[in-house]
Amino acid sequence: MWAFFPIGILSAIALRFLIVFYHINPSMMRPVWYVGVVGYTLFFLYRYSISRKRKRAVVEFRLMEKVSRGERLEGPSQKAAEYLFKSVVKSKEDINYLVIFVLSIGTIFIDLMLQSGNK
Repeated sequence: MWAFFPIGILSAIALRFLIVFYHINPSMMRPVWYVGVVGYTLFFLYRYSISRKRKRAVVEFRLMEKVSRGERLEGPSQKAAEYLFKSVVKSKEDINYLVIFVLSIGTIFIDLMLQSGNK
């Protein structure tokens, strides 16, 4: 998990700062774009595998049916539920989303300032 978190952040930074490189050093746009796209490809492939694993646990152990019927979760079902809860709590996706949001707003602001400086 900790290996993919920085990859996601680096990719977010790279793709948001393409517009800055457009103004400052256009020859760096392509390498930065590749860093962003390859990083996001790896990051979202990892997130996809986590999502599939969570869904598989819910279906395989019939957790929704058991919970909706008020059944007590025991044994493998309880372990699957524990995995799901721990996985959600440990996930850093909320931080990743916040960084993407802040970088997006910041990049728009920087681009507007750079554009006004070119007029």
